[in-house]
Amino acid sequence: MVSDIGHGLWGMTGWTGSDDRKSLETLQTSLEMGCNFFDSAWAYGNGNSDRLLGKLIKNNPNANIIAASKIPPKNRKWPASPDDRLSLVFPYQHILDYTEKILEGVGTGSLDLLQFHVWDDSWTDDDEWKKAITDLKAKKLIRFFGLSINRWEPWNGLKAIRTGLIDAIQVIYNIFDQAPEDELFPLCDEMDIGVIARVPLDEGGLTGKLTDETRFPNNDWRADYFGPENLHPTVVRANALKKLLPENMDLPEMALRFILSNKTVSTTIVGMRTVEHAHEDARVSDGLGLAAELIAGLRAHRWDRKVAPWSD
Repeated sequence: MVSDIGHGLWGMTGWTGSDDRKSLETLQTSLEMGCNFFDSAWAYGNGNSDRLLGKLIKNNPNANIIAASKIPPKNRKWPASPDDRLSLVFPYQHILDYTEKILEGVGTGSLDLLQFHVWDDSWTDDDEWKKAITDLKAKKLIRFFGLSINRWEPWNGLKAIRTGLIDAIQVIYNIFDQAPEDELFPLCDEMDIGVIARVPLDEGGLTGKLTDETRFPNNDWRADYFGPENLHPTVVRANALKKLLPENMDLPEMALRFILSNKTVSTTIVGMRTVEHAHEDARVSDGLGLAAELIAGLRAHRWDRKVAPWSD
């Protein structure tokens, strides 16, 4: 059983203002507020987020902490491309080697959920990844296996799910990105697949704090994501959503409650970077969704986007 609100560790390594001491304090607060699902990845600081998660586990030996992490693609290409063979992205030995690296960082003998950080369905019939996952489970090095679906490609994983080897899917799902409801969610319901909704606040677009004047440092990846092509349209759409806010509810809360109102979603991983964020987001984990009328209104704010160089 995972908490409604999970903790995504990406923002703790590679974003402006990242600080390990503050990150550990935030992770501890999140745990104490009831969060038990923590999602890391080797690529978040070359194993740094795994080590942070490991320290949290070590500091709380009696806590029920569900640890998830991701193997990076060997060719270091995000997103995955059908032009690349599986042997260039997730060869057998690469999968085993990075599982060991992740386990060393997390400091446990077994990982609750191991995921591929990218995926392309053209690789589904390749037996190499299947053998690796089967072997890892047989050795009890991992309990479950999942895929992190490419940005804005929720259909690009349906074939893999049908193999029966997938236990969980991580996919972008929020008020703007509603496309997973079309095909992915019905299949996950049919095959009893766990759903991890990532990017619940659209990398910050659904916080309501962005303006046309917002700028990020050049070494912050959001400087590209919220560049000229994406910043202004995001601000316009977020401002339109503010007109639908119920009394005593801000935009981030409405965004999270929209996600959790969907029964297919197992958990949504929020990039809680501060203690204040942990307290704010924990309040949404009360089992209360949004009114049906409001959800119907939010359907009109679906935003189907295409992958672009700035969105990687």
